[in-house]
Formats: sequence, C-alpha cells, structure tokens
Amino acid sequence: MTAHTRPSGARHAFASDFPLIVHSHLRWDFVWQRPQQLLSRMADSAPVLFVEEPILLDDVRRERLEITEPAPNVFRAVPRLPAYLRDNYDAAATTIRALVQQAVGRGGALAGRFHGAVQWFYTPMPAPAMLGAFGERGVVYDCMDELAQFRFAPTDLPERERRLLAEADVVFTGGHKLYRSKSRYHDNVHFFGCGVDAAHFGRARSAETPVPDDVARLAGPIMGYYGVIDERLDYELLRTLAAANPEASLVMVGPVVKVDPRELPQAANIHWLGQRDYQQLPNYVKSFDVCLMPFALNEATEYINPTKTLEYMAAGKPIVSTAVADVVHNFTPVVKVARSPEEFVAGVRAAASAPDLALIERGLQMARRATWEAIVARMRELIVEAVGASEEAAVSTAIGAASEWSESSSRRGGSAAGAVAAGEELGA
Repeated sequence: MTAHTRPSGARHAFASDFPLIVHSHLRWDFVWQRPQQLLSRMADSAPVLFVEEPILLDDVRRERLEITEPAPNVFRAVPRLPAYLRDNYDAAATTIRALVQQAVGRGGALAGRFHGAVQWFYTPMPAPAMLGAFGERGVVYDCMDELAQFRFAPTDLPERERRLLAEADVVFTGGHKLYRSKSRYHDNVHFFGCGVDAAHFGRARSAETPVPDDVARLAGPIMGYYGVIDERLDYELLRTLAAANPEASLVMVGPVVKVDPRELPQAANIHWLGQRDYQQLPNYVKSFDVCLMPFALNEATEYINPTKTLEYMAAGKPIVSTAVADVVHNFTPVVKVARSPEEFVAGVRAAASAPDLALIERGLQMARRATWEAIVARMRELIVEAVGASEEAAVSTAIGAASEWSESSSRRGGSAAGAVAAGEELGA
C-alpha cells in the first residue's frame, strides 16, 4: 500500500480520463522518444502537464514557470530559477513544487485542469518533494532507463528511486531486463517495450519521400544511425567501421550529449550531422542502406531497449547491432547481432550488399503490431486498476479503523449502554 494522501473513493469512481502531472529529466523539445510518444497520445483524453528540470540562470532574480503548449493538451512547464539554487537540488525542487502548485491552483494559469491528477515520474530525483504535493490519486513510475548507471548521475539517485518505488501504484519499464530488475522491489511492474509510429517511418519506403540534400550526394553505401550521441555509443567501433569501408559513408544524425565533440572519431567518410527534427527522420532513414545500433556494452547500456529498433524496421531497412541484452532478447533474428568488431563490420557489409528481404518483411510485420496506441490503452487500464485498488484499500483501512474505534468506545461505555438496554427491555 502506498503512503501518499489521496481522496477516498471506490474503484468504479476512478475514470480513465485522468489528467497527468509528469516529472521528466528529458526536455520536450529534445529527441522525440518514449515520453513524447506516450504522453502526446495520453493527452487525447485528458491534459498533461510536463514539468522539466530547471534552467538556472545568473540573470534571473525571481523564479518563474514558463508554460507553453507544444502539442494539443500538453502543457510544458520549464522552471527558470536563480543561479544560487544550482548546488541545492532539494531547495530547487521545493521551489518548483510551489510554482507548479500555484499554476494548477485557484487563479493559476492551469486552474481546474489537474484536479484528481495522477503523478507520473520519469526520474526519481524530484520524488521526495513532489509526492503528495498535488492531492494526486495515484503515482506512476515509467522507468525507461537505469539512470543511476548513466554518466554524471547523482549519487543519491538510487535512494530517491527506492522512495518512489515505495510510493508508486504501478511501475512501467522500457526494457525486459529492466522489468526483471524492478520486479524485485515492487509487486506491480509491467514491461512495455518500444512502440512505433509505423506510418510515419513507413514514409522511408515511399518514392515520394525526398532524401535530404546533406546526404543525397554522399558516396554509398550509407551506414546510418540516428539518436542521441552520448556515452552509450562505441566510438572505437565506429572508427573501425569507417576505416574498413572507405568507399562507404558513415552518417550519424543526432545531438551530442555528455561527450566532447572534439573527441568524436573523424575521417573523410564520417559525417556528424547534428540533431534533426522528428518529422525529418524518415527522409534520412530512406538514404541509409544499413541502419546501425553501435552501442557500447557498458553500464549505461545494460538496461536499454532502443526505440529506434522498430522505427528502423518500419522503414524497411536491414539492421546491425552490438549485443545489447534487450535487442538480443526482443529483436533477433530480424536484427543482426554482432558480438565483436569483426562481426559488426562483416554484418554491415553483408546487409549493404545483399539485404535479407525475408527478415526485412518480418521486421515490417513486427512494427505494424507494435503501435503506441495499443501501449497507451493498456497502460491506462493498468493505472485505473492500480489506483482503484489502492483507493479501495484506503477506504477499507478507514472503515476498519472506524470500527475499531467504535468497538473501543463501546467497551469503555459498556455499563451505561447496558443500563439503557435493560431499561428499554423493562419498558417494553
């Protein structure tokens, strides 16, 4: 049973059109991935408040919450705080809590929209400050990565996650290995892997989809990757791949994060293109002869389940990956898994020269079945069940406590009650 305070009510009283207050370590306008895919669909039936981590600025004297609507019914809240809070996370979180409470409270910019909301966490960091702060009816932890194993992770993140797990009504995980890990600490954990907008990425198979100018004139075959470029990639493998295929082009699309751009491998046939809009990704994937997942096998990738796998499949492309556990578990043999640099280079060459059309078709079928809409529908059902059960338990506990109090009161006043009862019987 969870400890945060909620309004009482029976299970049937909790409707499926509940608003969400979301706490995220990722920004809405960063790479379009799991949070945006899920929440933009959740917003079809109820508002979503997407609270980001603060921007701390030297020239800000008074804290404020910048609220925009980047997608229909999705409200993005970006806290802008004074720089003196930079080294005090909990003080910053407390300030953000007050700003959000003001925004959703009476007279606030979002007044009346988030009554009886469910709180949804992508990061455990703000949980101690936020749990119970909004009269929420439930708590969801959507654990898409093992954040404690990422570069520069706060040392107290595991402790905060334990607090969140103790309070959550339901836990979702983005990977199967992550599911096994979190199931040791919570009894209501569900694995929801990648979904895909198959129609969007299917545009890569259309003759009408143009290839962007910055890749159209590159020498082929094109070995391509899109996604975040950070500590999870194997840069030595990329250097080896480019050197082994000097006639080919290695195209890397995505923002560089937590690594020094000056340390990225450089060669005449390696092209670092930077971040591109989600709407443009099918155009870039169309130019790829082979789609890459060149992940390092380290702590940061131990639990990942790359969303791009099904997107590559929906584009109808051959895929070569390193041996990431969830890729091996979920996507072989459609994805060629290489267990050494030599295997990776050979796999890319084989896929570029003679793609396996039967495996590509299997990938297309997998992508068609794995819709974000189906995932969102099932998540909603599980949230309603978990919150309803929690509310029923709270009501039962309250009734039990009231009964015990009543019985105790009766025992303390037993002689008087008996005298009244005897008098009533004599009077009859």
